[in-house]
Amino acid sequence: MKNKTTTIKAVSKAESCVPLLHHIRRYVPLSDDEASLLLDSIHFKIVNSKAFLLQAGQVCGGNYFIVNGCFRMYLNTDYGTEQIIQFGIDNWWIADYTSFEQQRPSDRFIQAVEKSSVIVMEKKEQDVLFQKLPQLERYFRIVFQRAYTAQLNRIHFMLNLSGEERYYHFHNSFPDFVQRVPQYMLASYLGFTPEFLSKVRAKRG
Repeated sequence: MKNKTTTIKAVSKAESCVPLLHHIRRYVPLSDDEASLLLDSIHFKIVNSKAFLLQAGQVCGGNYFIVNGCFRMYLNTDYGTEQIIQFGIDNWWIADYTSFEQQRPSDRFIQAVEKSSVIVMEKKEQDVLFQKLPQLERYFRIVFQRAYTAQLNRIHFMLNLSGEERYYHFHNSFPDFVQRVPQYMLASYLGFTPEFLSKVRAKRG
């Protein structure tokens, strides 16, 4: 019996990082030579479901661009529960930026909700890239401004909408995402219990 061989196409680093290059070029110019410089300073990583990019007590080792997949950032409360404070999906950045920038231990966790792939930009490489490619600083300023606006909107909804209204607003804004994450995680992010979420969903039918 002849052995069968399977040919697996190797994916180059450049191919893996195409989504990041496209994302950067949406906001700032980036030549091919500059893109090559960027590729030399970052690396691609596969992250299995439930694996951690960061755990409490560690220094956040990278700024992570999510090529595909889903992550949650959470912390443990004094009541012994997990409070999700952020999700990250395709074409989003995620990191504990206080820990990352100040290089001090974090009190947060970043965990893969599903098998995912990320591009990692470490602190020392990012600092060098900002000097060599100053337009990257403008790119991150735009990204952070958009993220800050999103956080302000979330605070507004948390303070001014009822739990049921928060769920419907989130469901209508991100219908695909609602189906993508476990309901207990969604409940934690929206600030109520899984039991309350079950009642809201049951009312909707």
